[in-house]
Amino acid sequence: ADMMYLRGQQVVKSFRAVSKRLFSTSNEVLEMGSEPYALAAAIQASGLRRGYAVYDKKNQEIKVSHPDLEPLKTFLENDKIDFDEHEGMFFEVGKNTGALHGAFLANTTRGQGCGGIRLREYATVEEYIRDGMRLATGMGRKSAMAGLWAGGGKGVIAKPPKYVSQDFDGTVMEDKFSDKKDRDLSEYLDMDDVTQDRFYRNILFREYGEFLTSLRGCYVAAEDAGVTVEDVDVVFSMSRFTTCISPEKGGSGNPSVPTAAGIVSAMEGAVHELGFGDLNGKKIVVQGTGNVGRPMIGYLLEKGVAEIIAGDVFETAVNQAKLEFKDVPNVDIRLLKNEKDKEDLWTTECDILSPCAYGAVLNADSIPKINSKIVVGAANNQLEDPHTHGELLKERGITYVPDYVANRMGIVNCANEAYGRVGSLDSLNDPAITRHLEKDWEHGVYQSTRRVLRYAGEEDIATNKAADKLADEALKEPHPIWGLRSRSIIDALVEEKWHTQAL
Repeated sequence: ADMMYLRGQQVVKSFRAVSKRLFSTSNEVLEMGSEPYALAAAIQASGLRRGYAVYDKKNQEIKVSHPDLEPLKTFLENDKIDFDEHEGMFFEVGKNTGALHGAFLANTTRGQGCGGIRLREYATVEEYIRDGMRLATGMGRKSAMAGLWAGGGKGVIAKPPKYVSQDFDGTVMEDKFSDKKDRDLSEYLDMDDVTQDRFYRNILFREYGEFLTSLRGCYVAAEDAGVTVEDVDVVFSMSRFTTCISPEKGGSGNPSVPTAAGIVSAMEGAVHELGFGDLNGKKIVVQGTGNVGRPMIGYLLEKGVAEIIAGDVFETAVNQAKLEFKDVPNVDIRLLKNEKDKEDLWTTECDILSPCAYGAVLNADSIPKINSKIVVGAANNQLEDPHTHGELLKERGITYVPDYVANRMGIVNCANEAYGRVGSLDSLNDPAITRHLEKDWEHGVYQSTRRVLRYAGEEDIATNKAADKLADEALKEPHPIWGLRSRSIIDALVEEKWHTQAL
């Protein structure tokens, strides 16, 4: 049965009317500094809803689906920061929502591109593209360091601008996902964030599932920032190429708890490698008290840390953490109301600083203010510029554990869902998963952390460069059965003019 019923074509017209007006570029050339929905407009300029940029390894050139995306090609050709011969970037404009759906593929030599779907706001096309590239690259390296047969992939949905009232035509939807029998589209009018509405999300992630299916398995999705297990279940209703689905449907569910356990294991590896003993008696500062930061606090307390100071900009996350640890005197949970609050947390003297929110927090402005010996956290892409900011940390004598070395447990938890699970689906009893948290396994988080730090010291290079070298070497090894299959799928999509198949 359909997950959603839309009453009449007027509903589709309502969303499309809004997206057409909001996302129009007035036939101007796509500029990377424009707001992200300029990319959606460029794709639609030729009367299509899909577009792509792929790297032709044989001819060493970037190919784009249609001329309106030539500025994207030029940007990638000239980029010296994030583009690393990414195998493919596929885009689709949602047929009902007008939302910009994206799938980014980095190196897939070891297997299908695997990584979560991220839903967030972006200021520019460039920011959107860079985030997708960095995340896909990081996922490939993360899986390689973990010994998984998976490549680098990431889904990115740009939050749309809010809908505006003059486009409303009085359409009514039948809503099968709430207590309401019908829903008037006027409920979306002037909504600051339409993606917070459950019915809208059902439409949005159904669209993403259809988009995902169209990519034929070169990318396998999961959940990431801004996306829930419930959302992934909607994606799964439209595509088999989905992991992290709910345990009730045979999946591994939310990977946040095992991710938190992995971060703590990386912390242990770092303090041991540096000769600082163990975590007992240490002071930890945590930036972010959400799905990973909160359970991580619990794991740290089990290790006997002396003090934890944690903060978040979201009041709900802070309140949940305060409630959970209200009777623990050595845990200080703070709401970061303004820039001063954020800086006070960031500059707190501690043994370990743990960024567990969004990335790009380690930069030329923030690194000089750090008052910690070690940085290790769950956030992806913590270095704003991997080419310079890892060196800046090294110069300051701060030991940085690269994010993809520490935060692998999310992909470990869900990468092999299709092979079944030992123990209950929502537990950490499967030895194929728990071995990553064991100190004596060579590919575990603890040993991987120590190996990266040791190699960085031996070579006198920044820790992120050391990790990249080790991971990139592992990425050269093809999947023992399905080597280079995702690249073959990408080639077939291009040859068969994938971008013309959704009107």
